[in-house]
Amino acid sequence: MTQGRPGGAAWAPLWERDVELAAVAQAVDELCADSTTTGGLLAFSGEAGIGKTALLNEVRRMAEGRATVWSARGGETVTSVPFNVVRQLLQPALVHLTPDEAREYFGDCYDIAGPALGIAEPGGRQADPQGVCDGLVEAVSRLSRLYWPLVLLIDDAHWADQETLHWLSAFAQRLDELPVLVVVARRPGEASGDSARHLASVAAEARSFSTLRALTPDAAAGLTRATVGEHADAPFCREVWAVTGGNPYESVELLAKVQDSELEPVESSADELRALNRTARGRGLVARLEGLGTDATRFAWAAAILGSAISVGLAGSLAGMTRDSAERCAERLCAARILVSGDEGLEFVHPLIASTVYRSIPAATRTAMHGVAAAVITHDGRGAAAASPHLLEVHPDDDPDLVEQLREAAAEHLAVGAPDAARRCLERALREPPLPEIHARVLYELGCATMLTSPATTIRHLREALSMRGLDQELRVDAVCRLSQAFVHNDQLEEGLRAIAEEAGRLEQGPARLRLQAVHYMWEGIHAGEEDSPARSRRLASLAGPLAGRDNAERALLILRAFDAMTRGESAELVVELCDRALVNGRLAPGLGWTDTEWSFELRLMLGGSYAFSDRLDRAESLFTEAVRAYETAGWSGGHLALSHAFLGYVYRRRGRLMDAERSLRESLRLADRVGQGLPMHWEAASMLIDTLLARGHVTEAGAVADQYGFAPPSASTIYVPDAPSVRGRLLLALGRTKDGLNELEATAKALTARGQYNTVLAPWAYDLARALAHEDPKRAAHLVSDARRQAERFGTDTAIGEALRCAAALETGTRAVALYRKAASYLEASPCAYEHAVARVEYGIAADSAPELERGLTLARTCGADGLADRALDHLGLVRR
Repeated sequence: MTQGRPGGAAWAPLWERDVELAAVAQAVDELCADSTTTGGLLAFSGEAGIGKTALLNEVRRMAEGRATVWSARGGETVTSVPFNVVRQLLQPALVHLTPDEAREYFGDCYDIAGPALGIAEPGGRQADPQGVCDGLVEAVSRLSRLYWPLVLLIDDAHWADQETLHWLSAFAQRLDELPVLVVVARRPGEASGDSARHLASVAAEARSFSTLRALTPDAAAGLTRATVGEHADAPFCREVWAVTGGNPYESVELLAKVQDSELEPVESSADELRALNRTARGRGLVARLEGLGTDATRFAWAAAILGSAISVGLAGSLAGMTRDSAERCAERLCAARILVSGDEGLEFVHPLIASTVYRSIPAATRTAMHGVAAAVITHDGRGAAAASPHLLEVHPDDDPDLVEQLREAAAEHLAVGAPDAARRCLERALREPPLPEIHARVLYELGCATMLTSPATTIRHLREALSMRGLDQELRVDAVCRLSQAFVHNDQLEEGLRAIAEEAGRLEQGPARLRLQAVHYMWEGIHAGEEDSPARSRRLASLAGPLAGRDNAERALLILRAFDAMTRGESAELVVELCDRALVNGRLAPGLGWTDTEWSFELRLMLGGSYAFSDRLDRAESLFTEAVRAYETAGWSGGHLALSHAFLGYVYRRRGRLMDAERSLRESLRLADRVGQGLPMHWEAASMLIDTLLARGHVTEAGAVADQYGFAPPSASTIYVPDAPSVRGRLLLALGRTKDGLNELEATAKALTARGQYNTVLAPWAYDLARALAHEDPKRAAHLVSDARRQAERFGTDTAIGEALRCAAALETGTRAVALYRKAASYLEASPCAYEHAVARVEYGIAADSAPELERGLTLARTCGADGLADRALDHLGLVRR
């Protein structure tokens, strides 16, 4: 039976913890074995007072001298302080790093994670929460290698702030490659929402998860005799267990009071145990605190208000006493085992004590003290964000200054990547309420704060803001644009279009109206269900035709016109010319950069896509490479980065770099999975990946991706690049589901023709349908190819014409087929699409029975990573050589 070390309330009871301690000892031994050994995660769960803190203290004792040990604790009154626990955890390292050293150690993640850790000034724009989380994971990973072997202890994780738990959940997934042991203790059932989800994710990564149980009567007897003496008789020991329910913390506290009162541990004294135990919790603890005097009680209240790492000076100021008086009160409370002094300041001996003291403060007094605490913290120079947890507790009182403090705090939270904390501040500001002239502005700020995390919430707040007075025209237009974007990201595209149209109808001609028109055309341009696409294209062409790209609204319209022309299969030269006019010296204009928020990033995707399908893959690759770099540098690792990887991957696919494409597209889906499930971006990236896998000849893998991401009707209301139904039709044919594939391609043909979208490279349904119909309906197949050739020649790129010729050749025989294949290969050799060229060479070699052409095609296929095409070339080479 494991025992602790005597010493009153400071003694950590470890009775009946042999299994848990064995797991700890093994983990510490393995961690410290050598620098190549990885650590892992141990998780302990149990009710209040069950011994979680004692167990973590024993982990510290085991590891100290052999490893670096850092620890942190969540707090019931500070759960709303973002990054509080992770800052506590890393404090020992951070205080010893100069800014230059921190920048050197953290590298690229310094500007991303530094503001969250309080060691760097935030940038000028809203930080991406997922990017900040990833930056923190990388920062701690680097520190772990610097301080190997490293043990991280997190107590009361159920009270950790949501941002820390987000980091911990992500960091736990990296532990199999890092020399770090993380030990987490929490109470069950205390967390909810995202915090509960993150804790469940952490528990799922644990190498060992234990639920701590109460002491048995035998353990309680052993603990009693070890504390008060072996002469404690059995009835007395049994009553100790009965009174405390076997709770280790209560048992230790009760036995400490037995020693203080010099109570004899015999049966005749057992009746006094219940009275003694009441002083350890609830009203008994409050009465004991009050017995220490008014000043000590007031100081304890102040400490409970402040939460953790309590400064004697701040607590004294909050309690309204001198420094000397505050220090005397602190000493008295430490002697009474209510507070304990540590390296970072004062702490309550146990969370149960902190909760009891906090709840004992009269409600009106508690609210008033929170208000004073906010003022004290602000006066201490800690900023509005540090004061905001206290401002949240103050009753609404029509205080304009409090509203401004909360708005300032929200801005600080957003700048470090804590939008949920910003949301709480702005929601509280609305309850104050704000003055009428700024009420709409606060709603607008709240809508912006939730844009990255909850489009539905953004919609609600921005709608309300727009229904009120108080937004000037520029801000109102921006609010409408953001509202439409939130609608689109919430798969409510038609509502987004309606909001834009209604606002544009209220404005006279000018830059503001032009911006709204551009956004409206942008959303229409990705709307798969648009009923009058040809008429819209004519209106857009008329509007954009005379524009020179003098401002960003004009540049946006030029991009939209280029994208529309590309999807409709108009001249590729016109598409490229329009795209070039939208740039400034060959680059994105200021305000249209990838991380600029005035214009939705879909606009830049349209620009890159227009270049990509017009055979200007060099410019498309440059744009999307810049996008990935810009988002990674800015710490944006959510949907923006996911789609940037997707489009860059698809440029690789068009170039014939199929293995690079697959890696980039899988990374896109990995990032998208972290944002949510079933989002339009999943279909976008899955469509591109399936197309790439089919090109590689990996049909089974393509089918698995389709199953994983629900790549089947119904889809979202947006269009995809490349056309997703075309890709799905080809997949079904490759899987041998010919009837389903034909139905899919026929439906695609009908839908795209109705919309006037004839780009045969973007949506190559006609080629797959023609090949599938070649035997059962050769006349229809020939008509499809003839029409596709006309469209390809109208578009005019080498890729479009070459692919049309290749399909035409597939429907011919003899010398006619050979001639068409030779011509197709010639066009595709001149195009930037190496995979399509490889296919044409192989098919030309097969048709002509030419070993040199097959060998050339085989080399190209292998270079591209087209395994299926390479096998096909090898098979026919064997036949030709025989």
